[in-house]
Amino acid sequence: MSGPNRSRAREIRTYAIGYLLALALTAAAFAAVRWPSIGAGATFAVVLALALVQVVVQFRCFLHISLARSSRDDLQLILFSTLIVILMVGGTLVILFNLRARMM
Repeated sequence: MSGPNRSRAREIRTYAIGYLLALALTAAAFAAVRWPSIGAGATFAVVLALALVQVVVQFRCFLHISLARSSRDDLQLILFSTLIVILMVGGTLVILFNLRARMM
């Protein structure tokens, strides 16, 4: 195979592996909730762990973000954006729970 074809094949393989991993992780989380065999707290922990692994798979296979030097800027941008979203969602929840407490 020539250079561009080899690169294209590697990219398609990465996407296929990412798709299969994402599908398997989603199915595992669904199965953990649909057919519980452990307690509610442990099920929540399993789903949370599967979600974190899912995020890593999405970053690596679909966004092509690794720990290489050139990708660190992209990773910092994503982490900062995540921090802003967490702050916005957290603030919204604080306001909603405060309003709920005042209504009761």
